[in-house]
Amino acid sequence: MSIRERLSGNEAIATAMRQIDPDVFAAFPITPSTEIPQYFAQYVADGKVGTEYVTVESEHSSMSTCIGAAAAGARAVTATSSAGLAFMYEVLYVAASSRLPITLACVNRTLTGPININNDHSDSMGARDAGWLQIYAENNQEAYDNYLQAMRISEHPSVRLPIMICQDGFITSHAVENILLESDEDVKKFVGEYRPEHALVGRDHPLAVGPYDSCPFCMEHKVMQAEAMKNAKKVILDVAADFERTFGRKYGFFEEYRMEDAEVALVLIGSTAGTAKACVEKLRAQGVKAGLVKIRVFRPFPMEELAQALKNVKAVAVMDKSEGYSGCGGPLFAETRSACYDLPNPPKMIDVVYGLAGRDCAVEDIEKVYRHLLKIVETGETGPRYIHFGQRSNQEEVL
Repeated sequence: MSIRERLSGNEAIATAMRQIDPDVFAAFPITPSTEIPQYFAQYVADGKVGTEYVTVESEHSSMSTCIGAAAAGARAVTATSSAGLAFMYEVLYVAASSRLPITLACVNRTLTGPININNDHSDSMGARDAGWLQIYAENNQEAYDNYLQAMRISEHPSVRLPIMICQDGFITSHAVENILLESDEDVKKFVGEYRPEHALVGRDHPLAVGPYDSCPFCMEHKVMQAEAMKNAKKVILDVAADFERTFGRKYGFFEEYRMEDAEVALVLIGSTAGTAKACVEKLRAQGVKAGLVKIRVFRPFPMEELAQALKNVKAVAVMDKSEGYSGCGGPLFAETRSACYDLPNPPKMIDVVYGLAGRDCAVEDIEKVYRHLLKIVETGETGPRYIHFGQRSNQEEVL
């Protein structure tokens, strides 16, 4: 039976870590993820886990420690944010190409510069093509539940890729919410023991991890990584189905909210979904057929499934909480528009870049986006497709 508690998102992640009791935690603090290693250090001091807690001198060293531990056959975890994740950049690729199932708790914070400690998704989105699985949470419950599923996904023999479990800095990481926890015994049973097929420790024949890969072999290994990312889709759904059977909470690649007859819809990631859901209900009460798709799994990207969810919608606003600097929109927009390209009648689509560096986004702001979509439906004119929403400017805003 689930246990009712009140926890911040950071404490929820640390609790999940304690229940799993990983072999190695490589720790270096950075706001707003600092509380995760702080809580876990107390668990270590109190003898509640058997984890080797390694305090390192930088985030680069943190990920390097995880790589060494995972290569040896250990279950390795860490946590970071923002510039910390960027400092790991080189070794993120090493972890993925070495097929090491490391679990990283990413507490999303805007990526320097200018220096800022508030939330957007620029840190994890900057690493979106590093070969890591990425799963995002709307609230503290989802952060906890995603973490419980993470290792089953990343350690699966057909996947063996590292995984980021992402949540919004301060908005969920520090806010205290009601949450359902599972018993330590049930968590351990669900996650299971890690039994790596290949490891440096306990072998009687040579094994190379992360060697120089010459031309006749490197591309083949890259293709194997790509296939593993494809394989992860089935594993994610299988693990989610078992999670629902075990604990009663349902997850998929994304959540469809009031999409059954939606004519206008948003596609977004993270805690803003709660604000958008309130707006959807407000508009529904006024007779507006508004809907919402909240992306949970960004890597691998659920292209075919998302296209099916949007196929009957007339106009869509993709809301990017990260600037892509592509000159034509953010990363979620690029993926979503590509997903809908082959639909017989794709919806008219715009990108709304919002909330950068913690800029607030309220229900009335979301309503402006829906009203703009309704205008697109009415006139048939899409207008500007790449919009920055909520910034101070002397120019008249589109929204």
